[in-house]
Amino acid sequence: MIRTVITLLAHDLAVAFKNKTVYLIVCIPIFVFATLTLVDPSGADTARVKIALLGTEPYLPGVLKSITRTPDLVAVRWASNEEEATRLLRQREVDGILMHDAGDSSRLQLTVVQQASVQTLTILQRMSALQAAVEGKGPGWIAIVRPLQTSSIKRQTLPTWILTMVLLVSFIVLPAQVAEEKEKQLFLGWMQTPVRESEWLVAKLAYGLVLMLASVVALQLMGGESACMHGAGFLAILCAGGLCFGALGVCLGLLCRNQASARTLGVLCYLPLLLPAALSDMSVQLRIIAPLIPSYQFYEPVRAMFLDGGGIGSYTRAWISLVVIGLLACLASHRLIRKRWLM
Repeated sequence: MIRTVITLLAHDLAVAFKNKTVYLIVCIPIFVFATLTLVDPSGADTARVKIALLGTEPYLPGVLKSITRTPDLVAVRWASNEEEATRLLRQREVDGILMHDAGDSSRLQLTVVQQASVQTLTILQRMSALQAAVEGKGPGWIAIVRPLQTSSIKRQTLPTWILTMVLLVSFIVLPAQVAEEKEKQLFLGWMQTPVRESEWLVAKLAYGLVLMLASVVALQLMGGESACMHGAGFLAILCAGGLCFGALGVCLGLLCRNQASARTLGVLCYLPLLLPAALSDMSVQLRIIAPLIPSYQFYEPVRAMFLDGGGIGSYTRAWISLVVIGLLACLASHRLIRKRWLM
């Protein structure tokens, strides 16, 4: 009995190596560890916070001197007016804006993106320490914290869930289906009919886009959002993302011999595209790395439309890059079909 169990176990392990399933066990923990290291590095508590000050505000000399004399802890960015400072804050070039409180000119108002965030807590701690060093005990300089994003938690997390579903369809569903058609010789049968390679490819992209649209509409309805709230701009960026990631998913499926390999490689592509973009608001390092990843070019416009009221016109480079990557992936997929790659 023991010999039989050992033999079956060895067989299953060999199949896991052959189907690349073991790659998930090794690569996913490594990637998650690397991502979380960027999100919460060992020196995160001593990192500089970036504060925007307005050139039109008459800051008290003691406050201004204490803020500007510690450049290793607080980096000051001067803005000509509140509109410019707000733009810098929305683009994450600064962590907060300090201006005078309208109700008490001797105290300050701190404007941040999200009130419950690590950056907000760090700014309050730094300002409290500076105030204690200059004045000792007394009322704090910051009287009120005003967040730019005041929407519910459902609305704030909706862009992340949309990105999750788009990548899930593109890198888990589509590659597995394409590989299944190859494994069962259905794909070869289609190619022996009058169906053209381009028609088969367009049908697969349309299938993926329909699934994406259905999942996104369901997410919006369950989150209490109107499915048509953001109009043509949101539909355009969703179609561009569907073209880009759907074409990459089809290309991945064409490179795999069976469903197991397609699912394994799909997951290995899925997580590196999902985590850096979804966690980019939590880390300075990830905000530097994330724009280099195609998924961020999709996630950032969606997040801006839902949380900042932005439009598609502000992210022309993002959707153009998505379309270009999608077209290149379509050309690669079409070439793989013509070559009957790994039939």
